[in-house]
Amino acid sequence: MSHSATGSETDADGSVVEEYVLGVRIVETDGPDERYQFEAPEHAEIAFDSLEDARRYADVYFVVNGFVEEGTGDRGVPPEVIQGGRDTLAVYLLTRPWADVNWVASFFGTTPSEIDRYCSRIRERADQLRDEAKAQELE
Repeated sequence: MSHSATGSETDADGSVVEEYVLGVRIVETDGPDERYQFEAPEHAEIAFDSLEDARRYADVYFVVNGFVEEGTGDRGVPPEVIQGGRDTLAVYLLTRPWADVNWVASFFGTTPSEIDRYCSRIRERADQLRDEAKAQELE
């Protein structure tokens, strides 16, 4: 797999749960509520209630070669996500706090199992892209 689950690294903000290439990581934040913050260079602060949502978000981020979230979460979807295609948009929507697999399936006129397949495809594509980026960094 192209990311490392460190869990032991800590910084001022919390514990690093996932660390990817290109300075992208997921940090479990300290505090009364367990939250998972997605961090990337020049990316707006965003946190998720579930680790799986944070991982999906990271997958979408890599599949579309990064995007700017600032302001779009309140007013819509980043254009790069829309351009990424149906499966990319479905996985992005699944990370929103108001959506679940049944809502996304209904929105797309499909089944929850099809949305699960979209998630698997995006994860595989993101893993491949991260592996390629990691290999290029080593060369």
